[in-house]
Amino acid sequence: MIKIYGMPTCPYCAFVDEQVKGDKRFKVIDIGADVHYMSAFMHLRDNSPVFDHSKAIGDIGIPAFVLEDGTVTLKPEDVGLKEYNPSSDAPSCSIDGKGC
Repeated sequence: MIKIYGMPTCPYCAFVDEQVKGDKRFKVIDIGADVHYMSAFMHLRDNSPVFDHSKAIGDIGIPAFVLEDGTVTLKPEDVGLKEYNPSSDAPSCSIDGKGC
């Protein structure tokens, strides 16, 4: 099962959630729903170089995908999903409040 860490308030995550709804191959984990989920995500983010670029530009790094073999990716296409194409009026996912 592929784990997807995200939050429903993130437009990237909401787009991914719609694609995987009802698909048993994926488990969506809302990191804002429980401190244990946030802790698991933060451990992953703090220890995986996949997040280095996201951290450098002030992004959170969600949605994040963890494959069954432990591979971590931030690219929906790596797990067979469509990439989000934001519109200019989309809410921000960046810590600095710029773009999504």
